[in-house]
Amino acid sequence: MTAQGGKWTTPCRFVLAAVACVILGLAAFWILTLPATVPASALPPYTPNLDNGRTMFNIGGCASCHAVPNSDPNQVDRTRLGGGLALKSPFGTFYVPNISPDLKDGIGSWTEANFVTALWKGTSPLGSNLYPAFPYSSYQHMQLNDVRDLFAYLKTLPPVPGRVRRHDLAFPFNERRLLGGWKLLFLHGGPFVPDSSQSAQWNRGAYLVNGPGHCAECHSPRNALGGIIGSERFAGGPTPDGAGWVPNISPLGLKHGDESWSERDIASFLDNGLMPSGDFAGGGMADVIRNTSLLSPDDRAAIAAYIASLPPVQGPTPPPQQH
Repeated sequence: MTAQGGKWTTPCRFVLAAVACVILGLAAFWILTLPATVPASALPPYTPNLDNGRTMFNIGGCASCHAVPNSDPNQVDRTRLGGGLALKSPFGTFYVPNISPDLKDGIGSWTEANFVTALWKGTSPLGSNLYPAFPYSSYQHMQLNDVRDLFAYLKTLPPVPGRVRRHDLAFPFNERRLLGGWKLLFLHGGPFVPDSSQSAQWNRGAYLVNGPGHCAECHSPRNALGGIIGSERFAGGPTPDGAGWVPNISPLGLKHGDESWSERDIASFLDNGLMPSGDFAGGGMADVIRNTSLLSPDDRAAIAAYIASLPPVQGPTPPPQQH
């Protein structure tokens, strides 16, 4: 590739143009995937409501993932959020971090803006992308005051020393910067906006389910990149480790033969784990019930009203049950 008579040949110009396009593309990707933050200046003066913070803690299932694991689930101390739980996935194993108020190993040194940034933007205080195993794609829909109340409540819990081990992820999944591309694809929206055509109860349920409750994170199938398949939201699918199956909670999944879940059945289930069939919830759902049983009856009724209103969705076919 040479210049003739002071002019570049056509192949040379093509190569230069291609290189320029690659450089511009990489620069654009770099800029578009910069981890976003919420500045402290965006947080007006506020007096936290610790009772509401406790409610957000319970509906958010914080203890289910972040409490120090115990071989006996009934012996887990829900207030000791030292982390350590291993979450297996197709991308590797994630180890749930310490979110206790410990200054060194937990979030005791975080500012309120750091916490809001983590839940809304999936960005750590160090400015790196957090993995969406932490369901910020749902937490981004939380109202600001609820996030601030949750942070204030977490600070009342006991500090737990001990830093959790690093995630066990192979390349390229261990490159956090690439998560910026994931966010471009799957992190959309903002705080929940009520639907004026629906009742206050329905809106409360929609908020709890899609925001702090992050129900779709488990009850929806995912694509190859780990994003929820929007057309099959709430339609169930395999657990992240592939060892189990999460049921369809749309009306299509809540009807089995002559048995159909009513709003009352759903609300009762969230309180005591008893299904209309007479069986009790087990596995991961038993942990969820430990949280939802601590909610007010009104909040459980609101969740039930919203779940019952979902459109029927056909999802993946579950494996045959073994008897």
